[in-house]
Parts: sequence; structure tokens; C-alpha cells
Amino acid sequence: MKLQQYGLLLLLGLALNPVLADTRYPHTAPVPGGVAIVSIAPANEPAPSAWYNSHRVMVRKNGQNWEAVVGIPLAARPGTQRIKVKPAAAQSYYREFSVAEKQYKTQHITLKNKRMVNPYAKDLDRIRKEKKIILGALDNWREVPEVETAFIMPVEGRLSSPFGLRRYFNNQPRKPHSGLDIAASEGSAVRAPAAGEVLTTGNYFFNGNTVFIDHGQGLVTMYCHMSKIDVQPGQQVKQGELIGKVGMTGRVTGPHLHWGVSLNNARVDPGLFIQTN
Repeated sequence: MKLQQYGLLLLLGLALNPVLADTRYPHTAPVPGGVAIVSIAPANEPAPSAWYNSHRVMVRKNGQNWEAVVGIPLAARPGTQRIKVKPAAAQSYYREFSVAEKQYKTQHITLKNKRMVNPYAKDLDRIRKEKKIILGALDNWREVPEVETAFIMPVEGRLSSPFGLRRYFNNQPRKPHSGLDIAASEGSAVRAPAAGEVLTTGNYFFNGNTVFIDHGQGLVTMYCHMSKIDVQPGQQVKQGELIGKVGMTGRVTGPHLHWGVSLNNARVDPGLFIQTN
């Protein structure tokens, strides 16, 4: 599927489903792996802070209200969820929202390099250390007044694996796919989908050459399997600025970019942030 087709399908789905329809970014999709936008206070009051599952949540002003932009984990159960709101000078209170059920498709992948399915004992120590770094980056919070949430695609290519797939590697079940895989020629330009600060970079066992961009208020994006990294930690990047090149490092079957989005430490569908007009 071409990325342009993906955007059109996303827009059509939002138009047909009034629960999801939204002209803002990210689009509202209160499902596991989606985003809920919840009004939490009048806009004439000082900005409140909010938490969901013990993680700080993005808060922004929209018209007459402050609203929380809440990332919903793939493991979230359908039903009523709530966020804790702390006004600047008042007692905390809660706001509820509903999470609907969503079924994701299954994907079977065959890897010739069996070490990438069942790592050697000597690999496991490296994987554990890298996991701490990766999870720490995805859980980062940086206070900024405004966050750019209308994204452009980071690379031109074919959507090879959508978000949320229930994955099997060599018939062995693994965690759901927490990003979008975009197949492109090795060396294709990878660009920042929105303004932000390069949080860290590294080479990891499964993810290969990877860049993390912190966009502020708990919104962090990740770019994996790159052949080249063209940015440094601490560097400010603008939307559309080159950050590296597509590759096939780490656990891959061919050249592609794995693009992940983390919002309040929940992996959410990057498609909800893509500008579709």
C-alpha cells in the first residue's frame, strides 16, 4: 500500500465514523493504540497538569477549554478509563473517557537469521541494557509551551507493515507491532515529521541504527533500521529536516524504516498524526 493511499483510507475512516472524526492532530481514536482527547478545564483558568496510568499527559488549549491528549497503550482494556487532573491552585479531580475495542490483524514473518528470533545467551545482556535505554527515551518528558502534532511522513515509500499487527516470527508469538514499517530503497532520506530535539541515537540489537526525537510534553518519535544517522543528541530539528538514511540494520527482512510514536509512554498509531489534507 502506498503511503498516499494509507492517508486517504485514514481520512475516509474518520469521515465515516463520527466518534473518530476530528480536524485536529492527532485525530481522536479512543481504542488500544489510539489517542483520546479529553476536555479537562476551562481555558480561562491557568493550565492544569494531567496524568494517565501514572504518566504525565500532554495538555493544550483548544478554544474554550484545556484538553488532555492521551495516548492509550495497546494492552489497554476496553471500557472506562480516567485521568487525574491537577489544577494550578486547587484540589485534584478525575475525568473519564471510554476506550472502544479494536482488533488488529495477524502477521507471520520468516527470518533466516534465527539469532534475531532466539538470541544467543551472550546477546541477552546487551538486549536488557538496550531495553532500559529505549524505554527511558520513550518515557521522556520535556516541558514546552506548544507541541507540533501535525506530522509529515518521514520517508517516501510503501507501507509494508501497519501499526498494531499481532506478530509471529518463525511461528513464535511476539509483542504487537508498535509502529509503522515503510519499505524504501536503502539510502532514501529520512526526515523529521515535526519539529523537536534529538533525544539520543544508538545502534541496538533488534532496532539497528536508531534516532529518538523529543517533540515535547511526552511526545517522542523513534526511527529504526537506518543505514546512516545524520543528527546528534541535543540537536534541534525542524519539520522536514534530514535526520538519516533508510537501511536494513537490526532485525529486518529488507530495507525499510520502522517509525514509532510514543505519547505519555504509550505506543500509538503514527497514522493519527499524519496530515491528510
